[in-house]
Amino acid sequence: MTATAPPFGPPPSGPAIRRPLAAAGTLAALLGVVFGLLLAVAGPASAHAALTGSDPQDGAVIATAPKQVTLTFSEQVAVGKGSIRILDPNGKRADTEAAPLDLHSGSTVKYGVALHTGLPDGTYTVAWQAVSADSHPVSGAFTFSIGAPSKTTVALPDNEAGGGLVGTLYGIARYAAYAGFIVLAGGAAFVLACWQRGAGARPLQRLVVRGWMTLTAATLAMLLLRNPYTGSGKLADAFDLDGLQAVLDTKPGAALVSRLLLLGASALFIAVLFGAYAKREDEHEKKDLTFGLAAGGAVIAAGIAGTWALAEHASTGIQPGIAMPVDVLHLLAVATWLGGLAALLVALYRTPDVTPDAVRRFSRIAFCSVLVVVATGIYQSWRQLGSWSALTDTGYGQLLLVKVGLVAVLVGVASFSRRWTGRLAAGGGAVTESPTTGTGAEADAGAEAQSGADADTAPASLSGATTSQDPARAVQLARQKAAVATAEKKRVRDADPDRSGLRRSVLAEVGVAVALLAVTTILTSTEPGRTEEEAARASNAAAAPAASGPVNLTLPFDTGGKNGKGTVRMDIDPGRTGTNALHLWIEDANGKAMDVPEVKLALTLKSKDIGPLPVVPVRLTEGHWTTTGLQIPMAGDWTVAATVRTSDIDQTTVDKNVKIG
Repeated sequence: MTATAPPFGPPPSGPAIRRPLAAAGTLAALLGVVFGLLLAVAGPASAHAALTGSDPQDGAVIATAPKQVTLTFSEQVAVGKGSIRILDPNGKRADTEAAPLDLHSGSTVKYGVALHTGLPDGTYTVAWQAVSADSHPVSGAFTFSIGAPSKTTVALPDNEAGGGLVGTLYGIARYAAYAGFIVLAGGAAFVLACWQRGAGARPLQRLVVRGWMTLTAATLAMLLLRNPYTGSGKLADAFDLDGLQAVLDTKPGAALVSRLLLLGASALFIAVLFGAYAKREDEHEKKDLTFGLAAGGAVIAAGIAGTWALAEHASTGIQPGIAMPVDVLHLLAVATWLGGLAALLVALYRTPDVTPDAVRRFSRIAFCSVLVVVATGIYQSWRQLGSWSALTDTGYGQLLLVKVGLVAVLVGVASFSRRWTGRLAAGGGAVTESPTTGTGAEADAGAEAQSGADADTAPASLSGATTSQDPARAVQLARQKAAVATAEKKRVRDADPDRSGLRRSVLAEVGVAVALLAVTTILTSTEPGRTEEEAARASNAAAAPAASGPVNLTLPFDTGGKNGKGTVRMDIDPGRTGTNALHLWIEDANGKAMDVPEVKLALTLKSKDIGPLPVVPVRLTEGHWTTTGLQIPMAGDWTVAATVRTSDIDQTTVDKNVKIG
């Protein structure tokens, strides 16, 4: 999550607030300068695998069939049998269907697949799918041609790996996992650090338990969906035991299993928090138990947060040794802040006894959490972006801008919460517990009994003799009287405009936080801007054009026959690797258009032993020939040969060297 201002605190007024505002402004300016410096000195790195090169290249036309096809990636990927497939023009496998060969050399990540011998000419399709080191599936496809391009029955896949129904379900499970962790960790932290009496409040108990259940169910769903998510994309494969076993052998699978084990420990923590701790009355014993629960809960929460850091973006790219603990700290701060905000909202709406002291304590904790979120968020942004251009030119950067915009909205809403908190504290709007009013289960039960309490109040005024003869009836009447008192107190407090205003502003904050969490979840599965730009640079470098415009050639010829002298003028546009348009004009010795029976071309790159690649232009008008499908497979010094036939027996071939691409 990105940072925002603390949602609570004393209301701004006079010189007392000008100093904090000045300090906050100075801090924001300092953080901006630090962020700018980090982007300015950013070095190359990657965090989401991308294809950076191939041999043959995309769109290349080669003279003879290669022995193998190789793919180069920006970072380590996991590949298996069938991860790289070569399909001939008829859609049949042209590779040997063996597992890809590991061709790593130093920091270069390269894999190759062997091809069958004797492959016919035509267009071949390379389809690949792998899992990057940050746990996300990546895929793609491209074509190359042997001899000359041809029609192909293979349709390039238009869907990315991890898409479809399985991808949608996996994305929902990821969002639910983040939300469950935030509610679980933040709700428990709110009880221990801000309002310990809240351990006995049923609404808070339900909130934290539901957070645990959500995180557990989401983790199980991700574990089952992991195999089809990174593989076939078929929902039925979620129950493939062999696929599940393969998932358990991967880093993401091990992280999910570790999360489930830690959730087992957190279940014990919840049982103690809402059981023995909620019932403990001795202050000294409760203080010791508070420390033990806080220490144990922090360890469990850090462990659960670590399951994300160890298997996703933080675990790869630059500085993973720093990035992983920073990511854990970021998640813990977000959970403390937003989870505590959710707990406060429940307390304001469902429990009548939350005190101004609890709100103020949360304000201080939220402020510290926000500072941590700011610092760790800046580091993460630098690490994933790497440059200012990535902020606007990549999908990751654009999502980050949306996230920043939501944060700005959250800051505005938080300012209203600050004012309502100050008014509530100044006016004593929150009433503390009275000796006759219970908290937790009793208060909750009392509120639920409000509708029938008035009817049962009259019997409570019977003579003491009657109640003494029936102790059970006396206990029932006492509970009814407590329910009436609790309901009345809740009615009075709900009528307090300061409390109502605070509830509305906190509800708005939680609503914005939900949207913010959704954007963050999408960001965690989006290719970082740094990697996207690196892949684009590598792709451009592999096919970088040396020429900045069309290539123009003039070739004089003489076939030796009558009217056999003339000139061939040729334009190759754009004069780069890939597909080009060629226009050819034939003029006689006087510079007028000359009609000839036939013109043929051939291109040869001697340095790479490519060619001659035949080109047969089509006649448009007298003396003007053209083709729009001229393929230049790679840059270099090409020999362009033109064969001109002026009669049935008179023809000649002229050539010229030219640098293309």
